[in-house]
Amino acid sequence: MSYSDREFISTYNRYIDMIYRLCFSILKNREDTEDAVQSVFIRYLKYGKKFENERHEKAWFIVTSSNICKDMLRQSWRHNIRIETYDFIPHTENPADSDIYMAILDSPYKYKAVVYLYYYEGYKTHEIAEMLHKPSSTIRNHLTEARRHLKKILDGGNS
Repeated sequence: MSYSDREFISTYNRYIDMIYRLCFSILKNREDTEDAVQSVFIRYLKYGKKFENERHEKAWFIVTSSNICKDMLRQSWRHNIRIETYDFIPHTENPADSDIYMAILDSPYKYKAVVYLYYYEGYKTHEIAEMLHKPSSTIRNHLTEARRHLKKILDGGNS
C-alpha cells in the first residue's frame, strides 16, 4: 500500500508530537530522538498495510517507536550518557511538573515506558500489556515500582 502525500502529512501531523515525546523520554537527547522519529516514519512508509482503525494505528506507532529506541539504546556507544550532558528538554511539559518529568527521564526504561503510556497517553494497564507483550500483572507491578521510585527521587531519597 502506498500513501498519498496528503495521507502521510495528515498521519505525520497526528502523531509527531506523541512520537517525539516518547522517543525523547527514552533516549534523553534531541539528536537521537530526531533520528528515531525519522526511523519511525520511514518504517511507516514501508509498512504498507492498512490499519484496522485509528487506535490500532496509534498503538503501532507507540510500539514501533519504543522498539526503535530500545534498539538504539542497545548500541554500545549509547551506554552511560546522562541527560545532564544536554541542555535541551522539550518545553511541552508544565513547568510545575519539571521535577517529575526529570525524574521520569532518569528512571529505568521499564518504568519510563509504562509511566508514559499510562499517564501521558491514558492507556489502561491491560492495553499497555498488549502493546509491550507482557502480562498485565507485570505492568501493574512496574507502575507500583515506578511510583515508589519516583517518590523516592522526588523526596530526595528520604522515603
